[in-house]
Amino acid sequence: MKIGMCMFLWATKVDQTFAELLTDIRDTGFDGVEIPVFEGEARDYAELANLLDDIGLERTAVTAIGDPAMNLVSDHDNARRAGVDYMKWALDCTAALGATQVSGPLHSTLGQFSGEGPTKAEFARSVECQREIGDHAASLGVTVGLEALNRFECYLVNTMDALCVHLEEINHPNIRAMYDTFHANIEETDPIAALRRNAGHVSHIHVSENDRGVPGRGNIRWRETFGAIRDIGYDGWLTIESFGRGLPDLAAATKVWRDFAESPEAVYREGFQHIRTSLDAVGLD
Repeated sequence: MKIGMCMFLWATKVDQTFAELLTDIRDTGFDGVEIPVFEGEARDYAELANLLDDIGLERTAVTAIGDPAMNLVSDHDNARRAGVDYMKWALDCTAALGATQVSGPLHSTLGQFSGEGPTKAEFARSVECQREIGDHAASLGVTVGLEALNRFECYLVNTMDALCVHLEEINHPNIRAMYDTFHANIEETDPIAALRRNAGHVSHIHVSENDRGVPGRGNIRWRETFGAIRDIGYDGWLTIESFGRGLPDLAAATKVWRDFAESPEAVYREGFQHIRTSLDAVGLD
């Protein structure tokens, strides 16, 4: 098992100026960090990879599609093509970063709604786009973890069951699922059962408290969650995802209107201890 910290808490672009923070994250005990991929070129991420290697941190990647002009389920060919091109760029950057996993709501445009539920035509268009994205991911040795988001952030897939039915339609080994405890807490009747039922599709897990604050301080059923992680044989990343108000655009996108912790340090230091203690409690390394 590897424990990671998503850098969304501080930035959507990570560079050399974060060396001191990254070193402290390593010293806290984290195995790696999750790097946002939203801008720049592959060579920028290759430079960041060198810094992370020097510090001694492994890495995963995270991104999202927020521009309505890039829409993988659109009935407009140019919007779907722009979405696929964006994902191919993100995959190139992920590979340059030295990561083998990129996750996020990479099935549809974040925050864009049609006014109704998803249609068969939208799912069919998604299958076509995801298979092309999956082929590019496979050529780079990268896995894409699609994320089921709550109904207030997307409409295509809100539950793990819906996501994994769609993954079976896509039927590509490089297109898999991410389980996020925050979204599951909102949408699933039984978040633990949803993880167990869909375990075979899960390639990445986000550890996120019900208020997006410090893991362990809220009402997520953590002991049962970690027990399920043990029982399903999951042995990938457990990455803390939390948000703050420091980045206005990201705060607006994630609907963050207040501080969820007294400091970022509290989130990652206490959060790491929460994961470590939880793993120990269920007999996992």
